[in-house]
Amino acid sequence: MLKRIHHVAYRCKDAKETVEFYQKHLKMDFQLAIAEDHVPSTGAYDPYMHLFLDAGNGNVLAFFELPEQPEMGRDGNTPEWVQHIAFEVESMDVLLEAKASLEAAGIEVLGPTDHTIFKSIYFFDPNGHRLELAANTAKPGMLEELKRVAPAMLDEWSKTKKAPQHAAWIHGKGEFKGVGAE
Repeated sequence: MLKRIHHVAYRCKDAKETVEFYQKHLKMDFQLAIAEDHVPSTGAYDPYMHLFLDAGNGNVLAFFELPEQPEMGRDGNTPEWVQHIAFEVESMDVLLEAKASLEAAGIEVLGPTDHTIFKSIYFFDPNGHRLELAANTAKPGMLEELKRVAPAMLDEWSKTKKAPQHAAWIHGKGEFKGVGAE
């Protein structure tokens, strides 16, 4: 039924600053802006600027600036590392180039972090949204094996709320032995 994600929308503090950040640091193309005084779906008065940026391959990242709403915050009950936007880059070389460029611009970058099937760097946009750039590093069969054990892992997690060990190799506990080798 679904074709793809049409867009994902987040709040921003300053529309212009947000567009400039994503254009400069992630080379996103600014696609369009929509501004209204009333929310089309509810009719409520709530002036907004809605921005759309091309994140590549038909993916769209959008933002709302809401100047008459209380200052934006984050969910204090969710750790900072959980909510993030992850973008795939072409290679490890591109990932390392991005890290160097971000750091040269004065942006603090964490990583690369090795997740076995990809390596990532992490940083924050001007709105406090955590961003991740990831370069795939999976060996043949790894993704197929993760998909194969996913249902069993979910069932075990649902019952125990403890980390299942079906794919412990992904976190350095043992070696990947191939599909079906648990």
